[in-house]
Amino acid sequence: MSRPLPLSLLSALLLTLLPGLAPAAKLGDVYLLARESDAKLAAAREAQKASQEKIPQGRAGLLPSLSLDAFLRRTESRTSTTSNDYTSHGYSLALVQPLYRRQNLEAYEQAKLQSLLGDQQFKVAEQDLLLRVATAYFDVLLAQDALATAQAQKKAFAEQLAQARKSFEVGAATITDTHEAQARFDLTTAQEIAALNDLEVKRRALEKIIDREAPALATLDDKVAMPLPEPASLDPWLRQAEESSLAVALGQSGLELARREVARQRGGHHPTLDLAATYSDNRNVGSGATTIDSRSGVLGLEFGWVLFQGGGLSAAVREAVANQEKARHDLEEARRQARLDARQGFLGVLSGDAQVKALEQALVSSEAQLKSTKLGLEVGVRTRVDVLNAQQQVFTTRRDLAAARYQTLLAGLQLKAAAGSLDAEDLKAVDALLREPAAP
Repeated sequence: MSRPLPLSLLSALLLTLLPGLAPAAKLGDVYLLARESDAKLAAAREAQKASQEKIPQGRAGLLPSLSLDAFLRRTESRTSTTSNDYTSHGYSLALVQPLYRRQNLEAYEQAKLQSLLGDQQFKVAEQDLLLRVATAYFDVLLAQDALATAQAQKKAFAEQLAQARKSFEVGAATITDTHEAQARFDLTTAQEIAALNDLEVKRRALEKIIDREAPALATLDDKVAMPLPEPASLDPWLRQAEESSLAVALGQSGLELARREVARQRGGHHPTLDLAATYSDNRNVGSGATTIDSRSGVLGLEFGWVLFQGGGLSAAVREAVANQEKARHDLEEARRQARLDARQGFLGVLSGDAQVKALEQALVSSEAQLKSTKLGLEVGVRTRVDVLNAQQQVFTTRRDLAAARYQTLLAGLQLKAAAGSLDAEDLKAVDALLREPAAP
């Protein structure tokens, strides 16, 4: 009986094989594709698997070890009066159970911490993927908007150029208007070429993450309001960032690992105690068919104590202590950076929302100005250059408004990342603001 395809794989097939029939991909859809294909996340996943093997390796130092030695030798001895040839063979088994080894105990605790670090680093990689996908997604949308703006601008300037030429031919305008319109048209043509190139680069950056051709992307609804941080106060976000940031968690685990390393190195000065058992069976068979058998078994306690090792143990302890202090400073740096990232993300959302509202109003004003300027041109109180300037203002405002919207949404995701709470569920809130792209 065949197994059903995973939903994410079905989504990928729809997006890549049926681009004309499938709906435009939202941010969450692209993230599912990235989880399956992103090389950085795949490497982090394998690193996490490798870190899990640290625990059995560390535990091995506390468990019994059993070793087998065997030999087979042929000996030929000659003197002037005698000869003595014989074959010897045998084996020995040795069992050692550590009873007290401070270094092994600390190594086991370190192994558990290293496994925890592997899990935390994988969470960091997942969070990084979320931000990389969101950034690449919005970069493509912004590049599409920039291209659409350049094309609309080019079309408008082409119309103005045609009108200027016609007016000049009938003597209703000067050659200056024609030259001004031609310059604006030529500049916009160059901007269109640059926008096409930028869109191509941005789409390839997205394709690198999902390892397939970038699907059609849902666009941001122009009418939606930007989501604000909840809670609306900065202090709770700063506290959460300092306590729950993934970077802070990594720093805390790193400090504890360094502390355990100090204890492990100091354990080199401690005595060791093992329970040891050995059994050996040796046989010597001489040329005269003489056989000598030797069997022995030993069970006992073995005590060891390294009293001096040329100063190496003390140097290793000092090195571990210095690394512990480094880890302590790294943790403090992580806390400070988390607070800074949270503050930047919070202010980015608030200032971005304010900027979006201001640009929305500016767009309304610019469109009204353009309409009035065109009317003024018809009645002879405005020049064609004035119309070109008004059109330029409208297009620039539209471009800046789109960029502000995308940056505000991205700042919200960065704020949650700084607080250590960003996950795939947050993408659903962004998806709710997206819609099918308008038909060209």
